[in-house]
Amino acid sequence: MKITRQKHAKKYMSFYKYNFGFREPFQVLLDGTFCQAALRNKIQIRDQLPGYLAGATQLCTTRCVLKELESLGKELYGAKLIAQRFQVRNCSHFKDPVSGSACLLSMIEMGNPHHYFIATQDQDLATKVKKKAGVPLLFIIQNTMVLDKPSPKSLAFVQAMQANQLVPEHQKQSIEHLKEEQGLVKESENRRKRKRAGGPNPLSCLKKKKKVQETQQPSTAKKKRKRKRNRAKSEEKAV
Repeated sequence: MKITRQKHAKKYMSFYKYNFGFREPFQVLLDGTFCQAALRNKIQIRDQLPGYLAGATQLCTTRCVLKELESLGKELYGAKLIAQRFQVRNCSHFKDPVSGSACLLSMIEMGNPHHYFIATQDQDLATKVKKKAGVPLLFIIQNTMVLDKPSPKSLAFVQAMQANQLVPEHQKQSIEHLKEEQGLVKESENRRKRKRAGGPNPLSCLKKKKKVQETQQPSTAKKKRKRKRNRAKSEEKAV
């Protein structure tokens, strides 16, 4: 079960890397529900998540999430302590805090430019996240963290992009990066350096012809000298 889960995660990560330009360190926005579920199931997020995503991660949250956990009191005190260990990302609700779910949704507006993952147990929030293209979703099930498969919205976005033959700049960079990782760039360079087997060099043939011409010149000169001598002898006999 663990092997298949890891294979699925690797496949989904390749999808987001290739089509949406995700790169290490992966930025994961966590809400209070995810922290509470991790505490209940004794999951060490900081230690286990990088291995599952096969890359370095940055765990982060927002001020609105922390405020929400504080307002819920003792029941979520442990989740608040966990969330306080993460980096705090600036949101637009500094003066007027909103709910944690509304804040996380605002962080992935405009096409998720910062390439955030959303980690939550809130089903309503998860449904709204799936309606946005290019936003990976993490949740906890059966004492394990799971990366959800790409949403239909993300798949439709990629299909439309391929149909229009549009290649974004981040995708070009991701293609080059993947080629370097797989060593395809080095192989292509080596192939260019290899010499192809062919016929004789035409330049060498030209050099040979020049030599033949040079060897022919003195022979013609000798023939001319012999002719002159023969003419001189014939004139002497006539005299």
